[in-house]
This record gives sequence, C-alpha cells and structure tokens, in this order.
Amino acid sequence: MTLTVGLAILAGMVLLGVVVHGAWSARKASPRALPDLGERHEPSLGDGAPAEAAADGAPAEPTLAEPPVRPVPPRRSIRIDALIDAIVTLSPEAPVTGELALQHLPPTRRAGGKPFQVEGLNADSGEWELPRPGQRYGEFQAGLQMANRSGALNEIEYSEFVQKIQPFADALGATADFPDMLEVVARARELDAFASQHDAQLGAVLRANSVAWSVGYIQQCAARHGFVPGVVPGRLVLPSADEGAPPILVLSFDSQAALSEDPGQAALRDLYLTLDVAQTAESVEPFASWQECARRLADDLDATLVDDRGSPITLHAFATIGQELERLYRALEEHDLAAGTAAARRLFS
Repeated sequence: MTLTVGLAILAGMVLLGVVVHGAWSARKASPRALPDLGERHEPSLGDGAPAEAAADGAPAEPTLAEPPVRPVPPRRSIRIDALIDAIVTLSPEAPVTGELALQHLPPTRRAGGKPFQVEGLNADSGEWELPRPGQRYGEFQAGLQMANRSGALNEIEYSEFVQKIQPFADALGATADFPDMLEVVARARELDAFASQHDAQLGAVLRANSVAWSVGYIQQCAARHGFVPGVVPGRLVLPSADEGAPPILVLSFDSQAALSEDPGQAALRDLYLTLDVAQTAESVEPFASWQECARRLADDLDATLVDDRGSPITLHAFATIGQELERLYRALEEHDLAAGTAAARRLFS
C-alpha cells in the first residue's frame, strides 16, 4: 500500500515538471512585448480622453470641446532694446491700473545725460506700451540707455536712475530687479567704444564764389530742391517720406543771421550740407541725395564744394566716401544696428 502511494506521488511530480518546463520553453519562443508606456487611446475630437461607451455598449459619439485658454505671449517692445538699454523688471503682486502707474511715474525720464523709458505689459493685449488710463498692467520694465553721443553711462547716472525707479516700484507694490551696476557700466563702455568707431556725419561746405547770399535767397533756392524750414533757426531740412523720421539732409547757416531784425540784409558766404548716416536707412539712398543736392545747390548758388579744411570735393572724393560708407553700413548691420533703425537712431543721438 505504501509502495503504491509512493509511486503515484513520484509520477505526479514528474508530470508537473514536464508541464512547467513546456510552459517556460513556450514563453522563451514567443516574441517579447515592449513594456507598457501608458494607456493608448484612439484619437478623438474631444479633449483627448477615450470615448466612453454608451449605456447599450455602443461607443459614444465624439464631441467638440472648448479650446484651452492660453495666455497671450508678450510682444517685443519697440521702445526698449536690450542691445542698448539696461533693463529693470518690475513685478507687482497684482495687476496695476494705468492711472496708478501714471500718478507715480518719475517726473523726468533722464538720468544725467541718458534717457530712459518706462513701459507696462498690458494684461489684456499682451503689448508692451506706455502706461495709459483705463488699462491694467501685470508687469513693468524700465530701460536706461547705456550710451549716446554724449558718452557712456557712468556710475552716477546709473545711481540716479535707481533713485528714480525704486520709489515708482514701491508705490506699485512691485519688486524691482536691477542689473548689477558694474556690469551695466562695463557694457556701456563697450557700446560707446563701438559707437565712436562707427559714427559718421558727412558734411560739405558750399562757399560763395562771388556775391554773398541773403537768407531769403538761400531759402528760395533750397526750396526748389525740397528743403523746408527746420525747427531751429538757421536750419533747412530735406524731410523723410516716413512720418516721424528725422530729416534726410540738413542745410544750415549762421543762426544769428536768421534771427537778425532784417534777415534780408544779412550777407552769408558759407552753407553747410550734412548727412547723419545712422539716422536714415540705406534703402532711401541718402548718400546719393547728399551728393546730388550738393552739386545742384553749388550750381544754383554759384558756389564751390569744399570740405571742412577748405579743400575742393572732387568726383574722386565722392567715390571714395561712397566706398567707406558701404563698409560702415555692413558693420552696423552685423551688430544689429543698421542705419535708420530705432536702436541706431537712439545710440547715435
């Protein structure tokens, strides 16, 4: 009896071993599945969740869901540029009204000889703009110009800027993130060094060959070539076709003659025709205008074109100037300061 039971148990163990071995062999022979990376769903027109089955077991009809509301990304400012401005970010705890911002803006927008701008990020449009009544602003920024034709920003000017912006930030309940003064001043010096090497103002002197000119005669002659009276006495300007742009050319003479009680009696023998290169886009061809106006005015006024040392300006001299000007335009473009752009006009002012 005992022997019979033992044989039965032994036979059962052998059979179990054969079954287990067969199952293990079959698993090795079958292809391995990739680990599950997440539940897969069929695409739908809804919010991306799988379509739920209807009560009768049929798949539910796809539905159109409302698109998610995304915040409007802020657009780049057209007044403040990190290339030439030291920028302070002002972050209030809650949106600020335009009225409150205007009430606490610094009374002047200059720190020493450097201008600065204060802008708000419109909470509704996502536009950087000058603060306006009736608007809300979630953020502000102030940009201090680091260099202009008066030189590089210095420590005293930067400190004055901080003293004007910090009370504004406090009044708005905003945290002001000022850049390090030493880093800003170092950047300002580099920018000023570049500007001083790439600044250009072309000038030609029209010198009377015989009879001196009256103010009225100069104005009459210049008007035939498109010049109009400027804001400053003794200046006639050739205006740009772009509204708000600086003049292309300036024709100037002694301001005392323009302010005299009888300008018609003033005798003038020298006129100055200038082109501020950085202020006008190359596409407008200001050099060609400068050269053409200089020649035509010289013919009409019976004058000789000379440089600031009194030497005549020849056709060869004009050609040489044109070649140098071409290299200057390319250098300005390489540094994102192409002539006529807002940044170039501000830097070279």
